[in-house]
Amino acid sequence: MRFDYLEPETVEETLDMLTKYDKRSKIIAGGTDLILQIMQKAIRPEYVIDITRIPGLDYITFDDKRGLRLGVLTTIRALETSVELRKKYPIISQAASQLGSVAIRNVATLGGNLCNALPSAETAQVLIALSAQVRIIGPGGERTSPLEDFFTGVGETLLKPNELLLEILVPKLTPHTSGMYIKHSARGAIDLAIVNIAVVMTMEPDKKVCKDARIVLGAVAPTPLRAKKAEDMLKGEKIDEALIDRAAQVASDEARPRVGSIRGSFEYKKEMVRVLTGRAVREVTA
Repeated sequence: MRFDYLEPETVEETLDMLTKYDKRSKIIAGGTDLILQIMQKAIRPEYVIDITRIPGLDYITFDDKRGLRLGVLTTIRALETSVELRKKYPIISQAASQLGSVAIRNVATLGGNLCNALPSAETAQVLIALSAQVRIIGPGGERTSPLEDFFTGVGETLLKPNELLLEILVPKLTPHTSGMYIKHSARGAIDLAIVNIAVVMTMEPDKKVCKDARIVLGAVAPTPLRAKKAEDMLKGEKIDEALIDRAAQVASDEARPRVGSIRGSFEYKKEMVRVLTGRAVREVTA
C-alpha cells in the first residue's frame, strides 16, 4: 500500500492538509493502530499526515479552576507515570497501565486511542466516567463536546474529515470522589478487553450514602456505554451488599454485546459485566 507521508509543523497547516485531501487522508500520531490497519488493508489512505512534529500538544496540566487538561499527543505511558495524575486522578493512570505493553504505551497517544474509537479502548471509559469533554478544531473554529457523545460507532467519531482533536478537558473532582477501572482480557494488558468497566462515585461526607455515580461499560456495545439505570439505583442510597448486587445485575441487563463476538459469547460478556461492576463498586466504596 503506497501513500504520501506529510509532516505539518502547525495546527493550521494540518487543517489545510485535511481540507485539501478531504476523506483521502488519515492522521497519524503514535501509529500503533493506524499502521496495523494499513498493513491489513482495512483502510487505504492516499495521504498520511503525521502531527507529531507540532509542538505543544503533549501535556498534562491541572489547576483548581479549569481542572485537568490533556494534550492530544500525550502518550499513554505519560498518563500511566504522571505523579500529578496518580495523585489527583488515579483511575486515569490505572487504565493507562492496562493498555498493551510498555513499548506500546511509550508510543501510543491519548488522541489516537480515542480517535481509533474501539469500544474496548482503555482511556474512553474512565474519561467518560470523569465527565470529560473534547476540544476540536476545524476550518470554522473550535468546538467542545462531551466525550460521551464523541463516539458514533465502531471506529467512528463525530470528527469531520477536516477537523482535528486538540485536547481533553476533565473537570476538577468533587470531594469524596474516587474511581476504579477493571479490564478483563484473555492475556492481561497486552490483549484487547473482553469487557472493561470504569466506575466513579461521589459519596456523602459520611462515606456511606452515594451522592453520584457513573458506570461506563466497554466492549459490550458499539460505543462505550453508560449504565444509567444502574447509576440511578445507587444515587442517594446507602451502599450495602444487596444494593451492589442489584445494581450490578441492572448494569448487566443494560449491556448490549454483539452476538457471535470472537472475544466472548453474549452470555459470557453479560455475566462479566455483572461480576466486574459489583467488584468495582465494592472497591470504590470500601
